[in-house]
Amino acid sequence: MEKQKSQLTRRGFLSGTMAAGASLAALGGLAPARVLGANDRVRLGVVGCGGRGTSDMRTFMGNPEVEVVAVCDVYEPHRLRAQKIAGSQAQTYLDYHQVLDRQDVDAVLIATPDHWHKQVLLDTVHAGKDAYCEKPIMHSIPEGVEEVAAVKASGRVVQTGTQQRSWPHWILGKQLVDDGILGDVTFVHTYWYQDYLANAGWTVKHPINTAQLYWKMWLGDAPDQPFTEEKYNHWRFFWDFGGGILTDLLTHWIDVIQWYMNQPAPMTATTTGDLYLMKWQCPDTITAAYEYPGNFMVTYTGALNNGIDDGGIEFRGTKATLKIDRAHLAVYPQDVPNQPGKFYPKPEIYVRSEGDGTIDHVRNFLDCMKSRKSPNANIEVGFEAARASWIGNIALKRGLKTVWNVAEEKVAS
Repeated sequence: MEKQKSQLTRRGFLSGTMAAGASLAALGGLAPARVLGANDRVRLGVVGCGGRGTSDMRTFMGNPEVEVVAVCDVYEPHRLRAQKIAGSQAQTYLDYHQVLDRQDVDAVLIATPDHWHKQVLLDTVHAGKDAYCEKPIMHSIPEGVEEVAAVKASGRVVQTGTQQRSWPHWILGKQLVDDGILGDVTFVHTYWYQDYLANAGWTVKHPINTAQLYWKMWLGDAPDQPFTEEKYNHWRFFWDFGGGILTDLLTHWIDVIQWYMNQPAPMTATTTGDLYLMKWQCPDTITAAYEYPGNFMVTYTGALNNGIDDGGIEFRGTKATLKIDRAHLAVYPQDVPNQPGKFYPKPEIYVRSEGDGTIDHVRNFLDCMKSRKSPNANIEVGFEAARASWIGNIALKRGLKTVWNVAEEKVAS
């Protein structure tokens, strides 16, 4: 087993070096990809078979033309669980390069921890495969710049995991804003509250069998460090692997805001946060404020101690306020009498959400694989959403208001 791990490490390093250093000219030498017809089956490989990965995989399997042929994870119980869900035709792999080597894989679902997203995506498109990459697509802004360039050069179809772009009531919200229903929007408040103490916990509930985990490969390009169950189970809240609340949760909402307001990047960010409950690194309680071109600002509040209200967005305009989350959309007109005993009027538009937007998002990706059109959350969209979250993290680490130079993708002051 140790000999196999050593060989995989050398191969992974060489492949990663080749992909990371590839020029646009080199990317022109992609492996030929199968052209899919309208009725062809889509053969899917899955890289990263944790909770979100298996959830996405089930969604893909809900489409009759999809066949999962390969599942890959560095933790054996995850591989075996994914194979059981996918069916006996799915082969299991420890090294994702072996999935990419298969000529019968048309697309790859990438649901690894964040610090692996860039390398797996670059290697996937270089192998001539399309990709569905979970958000955030990158672990830093320079990584995202590299991903956008590589995907564009490859010509592959890449969908990123901000599924609101394909969810009917979120699409309706965009239409309402575009139609001027809200008037001039100058303030947007967004929030997301989760109860990690009850639901995820900072005490690990499911011990990991380290004999079945290839920790060195899981670390990837992160600094070498001892295994801990906290880091493995809650990697989103350690800087070597994730970006905390902002990249995990705000990425979804800031994508919607930038989409609705037609502004792809903030001018400034100011962030404050701290650890009050958890023993991790990224704050468990955070507030971020962004200023945007177009005369509006955005605030975000998030905490992990309480799940009441979950998450949502409020667009406050001169004519009306739009409140939207994954359960509903409501438009409250301004200058209309409030309902008795309440501080808001009856909504003039109210729509309940139906289903899970990931279903429509995956369907959009599959359709674009066949039409070769750009999907709803293409690589640029994924980059712009994650960039705003990382600008917020940069402001947090700097401890002061941060002005962003979007042309040069760096801090201006």
